[in-house]
Amino acid sequence: MTQVREVMSREVVHIAPDTTIRHAAELMRDHDIGALPVCDGEQIVGMVTDRDLAMRGLAQGCTGEETVSHVATSGVQWCYEDEDVNVVQRRMAEAQVRRLPVVNHERELVGTLSLGDIATRCDDAQRERIANTLEDISQRRVP
Repeated sequence: MTQVREVMSREVVHIAPDTTIRHAAELMRDHDIGALPVCDGEQIVGMVTDRDLAMRGLAQGCTGEETVSHVATSGVQWCYEDEDVNVVQRRMAEAQVRRLPVVNHERELVGTLSLGDIATRCDDAQRERIANTLEDISQRRVP
């Protein structure tokens, strides 16, 4: 059993809910990332993606000076650092997400787990399941 902490990315750039949309976009550009956990202190309260900035921000007339709390997704899926990667990978497929924030048991942000982390840092058996997970994530769901 491979635990999430063995394959997750530990260097996580995160932002506060009162960060401007413009600053979030700049951080994404500077760090070459497409998603930022939104944290109140070390507690995760949401997630903002480059898609959120475009679809909920720019497309709806935001100037960039609004806060990310206006465009971030709340009720974010996350996982514990000591969970089994296989279990988490199934949850990612069901929730149709490509990355999850990783928290400790105090619910403090300690990393992120992406499909890329699993594909490049897990054993062959887990890597073989990546294609199925990606297929599940990519399926269009009818509301």
